[in-house]
Amino acid sequence: MSAFDPTLHLARPWALVLLLAIPLGIAALALERRRAPRLRHPRAALVAAGRRGLAAALWWLPQALVLAAIGLVAVALARPRSLEREVERTAVEGIDIVVALDLSPSMRAADFQPRDRLHVAKEVLKEFVGRRKNDRVGLVVFAGEAFTRCPLTLDHAILQGIVDGLATGTIEDGTAVGNALATAVNRLRESDARSRAVVLITDGDSNAGQIAPLEAAALARALRIPVFPILVGKGGRVPFPVAEVFGRPIYQDHELPVNPALLQEIARVTGGAYWNATDRASLETGLQGVLDRMEKTRIFEAGGTSRAREHFPALLAPAFWLAALALALGATRWRSFP
Repeated sequence: MSAFDPTLHLARPWALVLLLAIPLGIAALALERRRAPRLRHPRAALVAAGRRGLAAALWWLPQALVLAAIGLVAVALARPRSLEREVERTAVEGIDIVVALDLSPSMRAADFQPRDRLHVAKEVLKEFVGRRKNDRVGLVVFAGEAFTRCPLTLDHAILQGIVDGLATGTIEDGTAVGNALATAVNRLRESDARSRAVVLITDGDSNAGQIAPLEAAALARALRIPVFPILVGKGGRVPFPVAEVFGRPIYQDHELPVNPALLQEIARVTGGAYWNATDRASLETGLQGVLDRMEKTRIFEAGGTSRAREHFPALLAPAFWLAALALALGATRWRSFP
């Protein structure tokens, strides 16, 4: 704390009126000493002329410590504070992201034990949305057709609630990757954000829809929208629920086709990146990879925030110890007698 710090100020300057107690205390002590009774002795003059000890010379020390403690408390009650500026990079503009999530029946495959693919994808997606504080996120769902389930929004709580309620079987069977990608790109067409992206989460090969996946990818490239495909599952023979007994699913191994080459080509054409998620950890890694790539396109500027730093604790501690020392001295040779 510097006396020349231009940011230093008092939050309660009126509390300094308590400093008047110091000169009043000095005057009261002087008056008390003059009026104090004195012991008469025939040889009092000889004693007064003799050499005085340290305690006698510093008779005023305990009272001075008390007055100093009062002064420190008065200044502390005035709450001296200073403004400290913290420099940080502040995002000027957020990113617009549309997530296209596969709801085809194959997402019920349980190769993400102990949960199926859709359950894990939903949980990871909700966490992903929760981290995008300053970004607008939209949601497209697809199977045999593709639909916008949530437009671009900053209300991430609503979007997370929508994701929580997603289930397979609500859209006709199939995997229309081209339709999903075109719908997501169309949602970003009117966006004026400098950074835009599509995250495509699917577990199968494209086998439905009216738009070919690479045609939709060409549209995304024309609009300079990178696509980040994430293949969920490993493909081949995987456990798939075929029935339920007493509420518990019965699984059989089924062959589920995948086409990683198609998703890799979509990423290459659009300037995105491809990931293969075979468990929850790798799915989280894939989405984190999207964040890392998109953060490089975010525009930042040097900004900062100011916060008040309180200095009164630094005054109260010495005030306490001064008062304690005064009490301790008052119980020793500095003790006054009537």
